[in-house]
Amino acid sequence: MSEQSNQSQSFAGHEASSPMPGVVSLLNQHRQMGKPTISYEFFPPKDAEGDAALWRSFDKLLESNPDFVSVTYGAGGSNRDTSLAVVDRMAKLVPTIGHLTCVGATRRTTTEIIRHFEAAGVSSLLALRGDPPKDAAPVNSELSRAIDLVELIREVSNLDVGVAAFPEVHPESPSLVHDVHVLKLKQDAGASFAMTQLFFTVEAYVNLVTAARAAGVTIPIVPGVMPISNAAKVLRMAEMSGAAVPAGLQRDLQNADEVQARVIGMDYSIRLGADLLEAGAPGLHIFTLNFAKAALEVARGVGGLG
Repeated sequence: MSEQSNQSQSFAGHEASSPMPGVVSLLNQHRQMGKPTISYEFFPPKDAEGDAALWRSFDKLLESNPDFVSVTYGAGGSNRDTSLAVVDRMAKLVPTIGHLTCVGATRRTTTEIIRHFEAAGVSSLLALRGDPPKDAAPVNSELSRAIDLVELIREVSNLDVGVAAFPEVHPESPSLVHDVHVLKLKQDAGASFAMTQLFFTVEAYVNLVTAARAAGVTIPIVPGVMPISNAAKVLRMAEMSGAAVPAGLQRDLQNADEVQARVIGMDYSIRLGADLLEAGAPGLHIFTLNFAKAALEVARGVGGLG
């Protein structure tokens, strides 16, 4: 049995009142072992069918002994209660990152949520500005920037604080230089790790890390990987997020039938993950879309399990 497996089995023995290891601790442990972390992102289900699918996938992925997981959180609290319930359940079994967003947030309500996470045994949070719900009226927030969240978390807790990083430049940013400057400000405010948005080339990640290190950013930057198991869905997500899909890959996916496109997409995803680790990424955070099969294929394909 591997050290990672022993570690993950021991997680299940923690009570909710005894916090799991934080992300930074896990990243440091794995760096010392010369192994990447493997982690998964889930989102709160919208209905009973989605709830059943989420927990089937979670149970399957938990068998792979992930180092940690994360649970997204809707802007403006649109799925706050569901997200908190998912975190409560997952955090008893595996180190879990809770998400926080700024939209519609007050210092009081956000502090209450932080306390909720602490009580659930969460040791790490991801502080995000977030986007307003579609077709919603503008909401005034006491916390308007991710850095405001970082500062508040640092003020009221000792939790690890993660922030977003953007390999292909934030849609509202003028340049990578500006993005890196903002990332440095988040670090100075107390952020202890970063996780990227989806992207599709190793060069985008390497360019971000190189620029960040040159600007004095020292925190770990974990790449987020989106398995291309449903090509049409992932291409739509890429277009919506502004992530560039290599022209050759896009052409091959669009010219293939559904079965062929999955093979092409998953082969590409596994190669990308392996290349990111080869380039020095401390681990991979795999976006599951609440499905286990493709996430496991990537984790196993890059040799990150066992």
